[in-house]
Amino acid sequence: MNSVMRIGELAARAGVTPRTIRYYESLGLLPPGEREGNGHHHYAEVMVTRLQKIDQLKRLGLSLEEIGEVIDLYFSDPSGIQPKRTVLGMLRRHLAETDAKLGELQQFRADLLSHIARFERFLETGELS
Repeated sequence: MNSVMRIGELAARAGVTPRTIRYYESLGLLPPGEREGNGHHHYAEVMVTRLQKIDQLKRLGLSLEEIGEVIDLYFSDPSGIQPKRTVLGMLRRHLAETDAKLGELQQFRADLLSHIARFERFLETGELS
């Protein structure tokens, strides 16, 4: 394994496209590659790990904005405790939001059933209640 690589090699090794790498750089999720004299960007080996961590966090359901809030912690806290606590808080917020949406959907479903029953009664009896 090389200690530095070009964007194409980094993309291939991390399973993303060069465009994704540039996008993540523009969002601050990845530091920009170092420019060499020939104008090409070179990336350190740790960028493969960083891209893999971004992918893992996306699969947990975190937004890119949320990933931006936590990604540096994974590389500055060797214990991994602080980033995991931060992600846990984010996941708990997602769960609370999901529970609230489920409650709203359950109420909406109950309202629909009530309306359906009312219309069915009208069609059967001619009386709208």
